[in-house]
Amino acid sequence: MALPHASMLTRRCLRLLTPQPVLLSSLPGWDCRQPTGERAAKRRRKKDREGCSLPASSWEERLADAVTPLWRLPYQEQLQVKYESLREVLQTLTSHLLELGGAVQDPSGLCCPLQPVVPSPTINGYRNKSTFSVNRGPDGNPKTVGLYVGTGRARNIVCVRTDHMKNTPLQHKQVAQCYEQFIRRSPLDSCILFHEGGHWRELVVRTSQHGHTMAIVTFHPQQLGQEALAAQKALLREFFTCGPGAVCALTSLYFQESTMTRCSHEHSPFQLLHGEPHIFEDVLDLRFRISPDAFFQVNTSGAEVLYRVVRELSQAAGDTVLLDVCCGTGTIGLSLARHVSKVIGVEIVQKAIEDARWNAAFNGISNCEFHSGKAEAVIPALLSSWEDARPLVAVVNPSRAGIHHRVVKAIRSCRAIRRLLYISCKPEGEAMRNFLELCCPPDPRKKLEGEPFAPALAVPVDMFPHTAHCELVLLLTR
Repeated sequence: MALPHASMLTRRCLRLLTPQPVLLSSLPGWDCRQPTGERAAKRRRKKDREGCSLPASSWEERLADAVTPLWRLPYQEQLQVKYESLREVLQTLTSHLLELGGAVQDPSGLCCPLQPVVPSPTINGYRNKSTFSVNRGPDGNPKTVGLYVGTGRARNIVCVRTDHMKNTPLQHKQVAQCYEQFIRRSPLDSCILFHEGGHWRELVVRTSQHGHTMAIVTFHPQQLGQEALAAQKALLREFFTCGPGAVCALTSLYFQESTMTRCSHEHSPFQLLHGEPHIFEDVLDLRFRISPDAFFQVNTSGAEVLYRVVRELSQAAGDTVLLDVCCGTGTIGLSLARHVSKVIGVEIVQKAIEDARWNAAFNGISNCEFHSGKAEAVIPALLSSWEDARPLVAVVNPSRAGIHHRVVKAIRSCRAIRRLLYISCKPEGEAMRNFLELCCPPDPRKKLEGEPFAPALAVPVDMFPHTAHCELVLLLTR
């Protein structure tokens, strides 16, 4: 099959990556409807995206195009595509801030300077965590383990094996292949739609640079009794310890009974069937313990680059207190702990907080405290009574859903916070709402009080080669 010229592909990717306008009407009470011309432009962009599909290709190519749309481009071109995409994001933010009475800070016409994308040290096979689905493959076999092409809404989902995917390491592919072999031997059906029955569901594989491998199998119990469940767990353990799956040399094998699409350890405990309860990873000369559902940056070598950027932009000094919101296993806070007087971390996942505390103790770090709970509950209570005279720097690293409005209000109202680093892998999404809430003029009606922040510098860090995603570190100051 003839491939499109690289420059043509770059233009197509840029159209795909063009961020959609984030309306100020998404902020409580703000009415900022798109003018007619902008709505028409949005329709044209949608038509462009619909018309830029690549020529007919194999299932493997379709999956690669869906999950890693930049895989055909040389890496330097990928970085340029991401830079242009993030420039569009900052242009959108700039236009909204101008409407709110802000000022352009950079000669380029953006609200702040945008640095070149910092490349990932590892380009291929960089993922330390992969989630594999179970569904019908191209041949119709309902026990195929891979990733999806198509959508549930269109009812055209096909599960395609990931043997060819550039971002997935060989060890993950091997575990997925063995899991597929196991469930195809099993008399129990795969669980595609909960109400239609079946049992075998997704597989999560986590690895570390130490050679550790953790596998987590999700299973729908349906109407099985405890004896039948115990038998299935025993068969799974035997397959991966004594059978064909032993080639994977798993460090940890977990089993989770779940009747929901996603659930935490608190809702449905992870059951250790074999091996060690944790795997371990080293980042910036620190060792971190990782639980089955704890958040950890998916690109370990890229995470080291990201944390160095955060350390530099934070301007952390010996008297600084670092507030790490959505701290996961404590990686950011602990990597800066030796440069500040104190670290305070907040995370919703209890197991991640346990890991963070263990990580601090194991690494001999005693100036950190970690709080378990929703950020919107912990942060307002913490900052409302803040009386510490030391400089307070906040780092926010939320999921794509962004941070809660109450967290924004608490940060704005805390005069001690003069520097805020917001890390987002999807800045054109809900993070844009947070940017606007943090930077808009005070509005008591929305309880957005305190001096607004202003964008000072944007530093992109590529954590996801071959994909359309890129971490953006946005420094906000006041």
